[in-house]
Amino acid sequence: MKIALLNDTHFGCRNDSPHFMDYQNKFYDELFFPYIKENNIRHLIHLGDVVDRRKFINYRIAHNFQEKFWKRLYDMRIDTHIILGNHDTYYKNTNKVNALQQLITTFDGKIEPWIYEKPATVTFGNLPILLVPWICDDIYDESIKIISESKSQICMGHLEVKGFEMHKGHYNDHGLEKSLFKRFEKVLSGHFHKKSDDKQIYYLGTQYQITWNDYDCPKGFHVFDTETRELERVPNPITIFKKIYYDDKKTNYKDIDISEYDKTFIKLFIVNKNNEDIFEKFVNRLHTEIDIHELNIIDEDTSDITASVREDILDQGEDTLTFLGNYIEQIDTDLDRAKLKDFINKLYKEASSE
Repeated sequence: MKIALLNDTHFGCRNDSPHFMDYQNKFYDELFFPYIKENNIRHLIHLGDVVDRRKFINYRIAHNFQEKFWKRLYDMRIDTHIILGNHDTYYKNTNKVNALQQLITTFDGKIEPWIYEKPATVTFGNLPILLVPWICDDIYDESIKIISESKSQICMGHLEVKGFEMHKGHYNDHGLEKSLFKRFEKVLSGHFHKKSDDKQIYYLGTQYQITWNDYDCPKGFHVFDTETRELERVPNPITIFKKIYYDDKKTNYKDIDISEYDKTFIKLFIVNKNNEDIFEKFVNRLHTEIDIHELNIIDEDTSDITASVREDILDQGEDTLTFLGNYIEQIDTDLDRAKLKDFINKLYKEASSE
């Protein structure tokens, strides 16, 4: 038996952005559903964080989730199992009130996915798999006991384990110890968006880009074979973030093909700009000939360092602000996030100037 694995799909991400909704739909339309249909995959396990925001979801995103995702699984009669993630639950201390209870309908009342609020062992084919949702306060003791005593050799969950890379260059220093899972042959988890593993515990990473931290990180979904216990990754080549390192000493920008930048967010780093007219015409083409979501131009005076070092420095500066911005998006607060970001940006610029 082959099982499709999804995780951290984050429907409604980036404040219910229609750009990201269309981008996510493209993944399901062009890659995921065609693949499982062509390969006759009849089972799906979602490893948590189906939706992005714990407190609410807007009607457009809810409708899109049902039409583009759940109804298609239902129509294809896919045996669907959903492990709750921390973004799926309204409260922090319990999984009992969650988005999936409200979003998923059975249409004609015949098929309903399994939604896991607490750990459970489920047999797929002849293989028992321990499914572990987000371990919140009210199921902590029970979850640790079940994990410690489990007879299953495979565990799948939405786990927070110490020592793994959350985002590029940022490692988790709290949560569960790796040793808790030593009894398992393989542990497959959602939660961290960066794909990584230690040959036993596998963080699958997101299926598609959600923040700039995902830039240049491999994306895709996975298929698990219950007989061979092999994990296959199906790459997703569709991206929404693009970087341009503008250097008119090396590239002729007069007639360059810009179609790959359609419907993307672009950061244009100026490395060398010797002809202002050609530069302005290139930027104008990006704005008028294709439909870009956003263009940020970063002009840094880096003439006294090598190109390779220059690129590293520019990326580090960018990643700092991106990381802080992502953190503000994810915290629970009643404060105005836009004002918080503006305040952080000002502090960052002041610190950089010092």
